[in-house]
Amino acid sequence: MAKKKIKLNDLHQAHGKDESSETVQSLDQLWGDDGLSKYKTLEISEYTQQLAEMNKSDLQNHAAKLGLVPIDSREILVKRLVSEFKKHTTKYQPVRKPQAKDDSKEAKVRKLLSD
Repeated sequence: MAKKKIKLNDLHQAHGKDESSETVQSLDQLWGDDGLSKYKTLEISEYTQQLAEMNKSDLQNHAAKLGLVPIDSREILVKRLVSEFKKHTTKYQPVRKPQAKDDSKEAKVRKLLSD
């Protein structure tokens, strides 16, 4: 009896990744942390509004809670806080999958003809 030949396209490799939930990027997110516990928001406009409403001592206390050195210049402190906020929010944004590049001859011809 002859063995049935298996095509390469029919093979699948187990990688252990749950493909149903692509937005989970860290263990904290897997355990339910949505990123709101540190800043109470993930929107930059809401956070800058919160910072604008704080006085200088509140800003310094907020910076100290986040692990930043509370400096005397309000402008520089706000810039540092916003920078740290942006770093924090990037951890909770979904990763975009890269687009598959079409390197076929037809795609190259279409590109040349479109120019």
